[in-house]
Amino acid sequence: MVRIIADSGCDMTREEAGRLNVELLPITVTFGSEEYIDGVDLTPREFYLKLIESDELPHTSQITPYTYGEVFRNAVEAGDEAVCVVIGSKFSGSYQNALAAAEEFGDKVAVADTQNVSMGELVLVKLALRLRERGLSAAQIGKILNDEAKNVHVLALLDTLEYLKKGGRISPTVAFAGELLSIKPVVSVIDGEVTLVGKARGSKNGNNLLRKLMEKTGGVNFDMPYAIGYTGLNDDILRKYMADNADIYAGRELPVSAIGATIGTHVGPNCVCIAFF
Repeated sequence: MVRIIADSGCDMTREEAGRLNVELLPITVTFGSEEYIDGVDLTPREFYLKLIESDELPHTSQITPYTYGEVFRNAVEAGDEAVCVVIGSKFSGSYQNALAAAEEFGDKVAVADTQNVSMGELVLVKLALRLRERGLSAAQIGKILNDEAKNVHVLALLDTLEYLKKGGRISPTVAFAGELLSIKPVVSVIDGEVTLVGKARGSKNGNNLLRKLMEKTGGVNFDMPYAIGYTGLNDDILRKYMADNADIYAGRELPVSAIGATIGTHVGPNCVCIAFF
């Protein structure tokens, strides 16, 4: 059997992971002196309550080589193989830690650099599940995931520039001007990094821009996994997005996830995100 191992940065719930037989390794989230285990004692809603109240951005900790090594060893000693689907190498050192831990297990353990996070990571986890169902080996699945990572598109419409400013991705002057003009930024993950790709005035124009940028990529390949996520205390922004784009998803499954701490720190609440091949 091939075990699929992922980190909580993919924003799969523990309940779904249990149902799909995915081993989910939690990331640690730190607010000041307080530490929380992502998805265990810190839900997405609790995270945004703390984020809104906090003056400083929280920090997330990478998963250690020891933790990966123990999980890999358990799999191999049980006679299984393992595919480890990891948050992008430019977002975290977890990928290098997983690679280091996998060295002693040869082709029994494969590590995939998703070059992404959150919904972009999640669609690759779900692709791994499909490949496992087809009976592929860990090495085969790992190669396909690493090859397909470059074909994943992630687009997210943000409600505010505030958290990009706090994270040092834009200047305070640009953020202030954007707030005055009710600018809604659209970001993407390009070459493993969050990049500002467009700006629109107001949420309606923002949803229109998001749609245009999706079309520019060639559109969603609905034969492959796709994912829709949202940030914040409720799903109002998601409902607005779905109402504006009902024709795209008409009659299709809506694989919706709440986005947690790993990327929520940088985009803030009231963001909607789509990831697709």
